[in-house]
Amino acid sequence: MNKDKKLQKLNEDMDALCACKLKKTAINVVPGKGSADAKIIFIGEAPGKNEDKAGEPFIGAAGKFLNELLATINLKRENIYITNVVKYHPPNNRDPLPEEVADCELWLQEQINLIDPVLIIPLGRHALERFLPGRKISEGHGKAFCREIDGMGKRVFYALYHPAAALYNDGLRDTLLKDFARIPKIIAHIERKDEQCCC
Repeated sequence: MNKDKKLQKLNEDMDALCACKLKKTAINVVPGKGSADAKIIFIGEAPGKNEDKAGEPFIGAAGKFLNELLATINLKRENIYITNVVKYHPPNNRDPLPEEVADCELWLQEQINLIDPVLIIPLGRHALERFLPGRKISEGHGKAFCREIDGMGKRVFYALYHPAAALYNDGLRDTLLKDFARIPKIIAHIERKDEQCCC
């Protein structure tokens, strides 16, 4: 079984086992999409209404902007993996509850372990909180952090504003473009050291 098939099976198995109560109200599960060999995993908060209908992450206006950002560093969706902290759409686009995040926690952990990316990019404050509790996105964006995470070992995180934030605050568009431009350099630095941690 190749790595893509292993990831597909993992997502199917975790969907069957996941106890998250959001399953009851969601139309579709949104496990994630992209390459199982990706060097980068982007992690958002939760699927939105459009994602819930399609079963695919980041397909609305924020997803379109993400595609533009990826293009600035010569990447496409098929080069990366993108998922969310929570795999089911919260009603009325509300924030996921702590217990919903906890119920999907093992799923995200197993995705990360299987893909084994060089860099993990939390998009927005909710995703950042999952890995770096108490860190403000306004202070942490555009910076790489190395952390030992239970069940995942040492990982490098690079926090970014969520692309959706730039749709409401035009000033964040330039910030995201500048922060995105640093991604290839960060990956090159990590790989030169031939390890998963750059600090």
